[in-house]
Amino acid sequence: MPQPIGMSDASLAEPRAVAAAAPVALSFDRVTCRFPTRQGRGESYVALRDISLTVGDGEFVSIVGPTGSGKSTLLNLAAGLLRPSEGRVTAFGQPIDGPNRRAGYLSQADALFPWATALDNVTAGLRFRGVSPAEAKARGEDWLVRTGLRGFGDRYPHQMSGGMRKRVALAQTLILDPDIILMDEPFSALDIQTRQLMENELLELWAARRRSVLFITHDLEEAISLSDRVLLLSAGPAAHVIGEYPIDLPRPRDVAEIRLTPAFLDLHRRIWADLKAQVMTAYGQARHG
Repeated sequence: MPQPIGMSDASLAEPRAVAAAAPVALSFDRVTCRFPTRQGRGESYVALRDISLTVGDGEFVSIVGPTGSGKSTLLNLAAGLLRPSEGRVTAFGQPIDGPNRRAGYLSQADALFPWATALDNVTAGLRFRGVSPAEAKARGEDWLVRTGLRGFGDRYPHQMSGGMRKRVALAQTLILDPDIILMDEPFSALDIQTRQLMENELLELWAARRRSVLFITHDLEEAISLSDRVLLLSAGPAAHVIGEYPIDLPRPRDVAEIRLTPAFLDLHRRIWADLKAQVMTAYGQARHG
């Protein structure tokens, strides 16, 4: 069974005092995650090794790292879709032993029902939880407005653009008011203009409720623009946290404008210097086996 990875080494800076004092929404405690190999014979692939990290209550944390560094595995552990081989994962101090009921998960691919309208997709989770049709409809229409989809509730997924479908998926997740929001490269398939619009909309929605976010992305600019902290994973196998970077940029932020500031460019240079080394390591491993 799958299980988490390694954690920061002694070279990492101490976490900020503010973060340490804040309530912890999500915690990985010395988590290692192994998968059986196809060859069998008791061999296993170590995806993550000895990972320790936290996401504070109301904190926005992004994870970056090269392809194959176990970013999505981390998210699946937080969602309770995988169990660690060693260590433990907790949500607000409680072990995650199955699907994490306090978390909402927004994946890279659209997870919409193709036969359902935008409104029905947004309210599906409420109806599964037994909310009355009238209340579900009222709340669904409110979330369509919040996500810029007023008047589009009767559209089916095939009648909507990629950006509109992503707004539906975002509303579908947030309408359930999760305490933790898990996001796996949710905007990667969008064009750059739509992507920046969605990133700004996400920040506005997050600022209104301040839920905890664990955000996975390959895009370092996106990670810096959105986050309170960025964590860097090493190249796999046995990936582990090798960098932690506080993002002390002022909020509220416009993701396009913040990327032009000297403070942003300095952060990007510092993080990219570390990330590039891991990307090259992963590339070399893939090229030479």
